Amino acid sequence: MDLSLKLGLADKYKSPSQKVRILTESWVGESVFCPNCGLNIDRYPNNQPVADFYCANCKEEYELKSKQDGIGTKIVDGAHRTMIERLQSSNNPNFFFLSYDLRNLEVQNFLVIPKQFFIPEIIEKRKPLSSTARRAGWIGCNILLESIPQTGKIFFVKDRQIELKEKVLIKWKKTLFLREEKEVSAKGWLFDIMRGIDRINKREFTLDDVYAFENELSILHPENKHIKDKIRQQLQFLRNKGYLDFVSRGYYRLI
Repeated sequence: MDLSLKLGLADKYKSPSQKVRILTESWVGESVFCPNCGLNIDRYPNNQPVADFYCANCKEEYELKSKQDGIGTKIVDGAHRTMIERLQSSNNPNFFFLSYDLRNLEVQNFLVIPKQFFIPEIIEKRKPLSSTARRAGWIGCNILLESIPQTGKIFFVKDRQIELKEKVLIKWKKTLFLREEKEVSAKGWLFDIMRGIDRINKREFTLDDVYAFENELSILHPENKHIKDKIRQQLQFLRNKGYLDFVSRGYYRLI
């Protein structure tokens, strides 16, 4: 995988934003494979309302977001209302995120976040545009990357280091079970437990390690009066789906 952006492809464009769009979309179209099946992806025609790329083999769709320098903790997106409507629809795409170094014309990071990780809780509503703005009152949104469990951030390229294709495909398949869960509140609980496991930062951990988040979870889910029971339930679910192993009583291991 060549990480360089081919400047000549954007020679006929004057707008800096247009140049960047052409450079990044061209790189993705030439360099990136479908993380679901491993085959090549294709570009949709410009102004496709739902996505930028698709896989003709498995029908997965992808929208590309690009950002200069680091990925950061949030990505600016379009209209808040449109995003929320998309999350509730059946044709919500997966997201590609790309960060680039414009000085060296090089890709720094490239990752995919599968669509099953997009729930309203990770979408931040921005302030309405001022009355003097051309689109006065328009409300945009941000995608809060820090609110997505680490297992939902699948890197093809991280800090200019290219990940093996086989690892990308394995990581993608690891969380496909989340697509079976249609209830948003249920996904929210799972993601809270996953983020807690991320924070433990150990492949092997104990039930008590997860219980340490009981107070935080009770604030996030005030309607639930049996937090520890819910924690055990979620760990059992993740074990049944092959996300982690039950080692012995009170001990778990990430797969």
